[in-house]
Amino acid sequence: MVGPMDGPGAGQSGGWRQRGLEARAALAETWGGLADVTDGLSKTEWARPTGCPGWDVKDQLSHLIGIERSLMGQSAPVWTEPFGPHVKNDFAASNEPWVAVRRAKPGAAVREEFVEVTQARLAQLQGLTEAEWAAVGWSPVGEVPHAVLMEVRVFDSWVHEQDVRHALDRPGGAGNRASALSLERVQGAMPFVVGKQAGCPDGSVVRFEVSGPGEDARVFVIAVEQGRARPVSAQTPPSAMLSLTSVDFMRLGCGRVTAGELESPGMVAVAGDVGLGQRVLGAMNFMF
Repeated sequence: MVGPMDGPGAGQSGGWRQRGLEARAALAETWGGLADVTDGLSKTEWARPTGCPGWDVKDQLSHLIGIERSLMGQSAPVWTEPFGPHVKNDFAASNEPWVAVRRAKPGAAVREEFVEVTQARLAQLQGLTEAEWAAVGWSPVGEVPHAVLMEVRVFDSWVHEQDVRHALDRPGGAGNRASALSLERVQGAMPFVVGKQAGCPDGSVVRFEVSGPGEDARVFVIAVEQGRARPVSAQTPPSAMLSLTSVDFMRLGCGRVTAGELESPGMVAVAGDVGLGQRVLGAMNFMF
């Protein structure tokens, strides 16, 4: 569930094992956060709907179990029943059997499997060599080294952790390696959002002020010049300014919430050229 951008530094070479181990540490953070926040949930809590249409809290863990089992070389389970209307493309259909086969299981059993699978994956990743981390292969963002694929897995896992936390009204999982790395990926998609999806005209300069703990907080500026949007100095005078929290920045970018749902309760501030700012906010969802 990633959008049309490469990860930060995806074209770099060398030091792939170190970069991979940093991704592994971030995975341990977000997977541990998911295990903690779902410990001891009631049947009602497991069934709470999340920002992913058709998925409840338990389904979120089932999805992550499926992805990691796939990366461990296991085939998807056979599922012959129709999927729900939330499954709208082939990519979603390839993920759904892992979720569907676990819907009859108690939440606690799914959580136990999630802990087992993620611990196995962390042990597997710990033993990879420099060559294995550097090996280029398929990923949802194109052909990349394995270390970059694991950064994508951090992003996916952290976003789903936030889906679960939001559904349970148990915030957390912010201000760590997983959140900072994930927010880098959202930030990396903003030139696409400003230039392509929002279609901002030449001369537009959009300043993003993202609040949050530690490295989650960030200020960056995207300018459109000769039909192309690109990051520029944070000192560049903006046409429009957008201010919001790091979690809401992610939720907008990943299509978990609409601009209107944040603007109405005053959870995002737009200054300067308000029309331009709202145009960008309305185009923030870069996920397919």
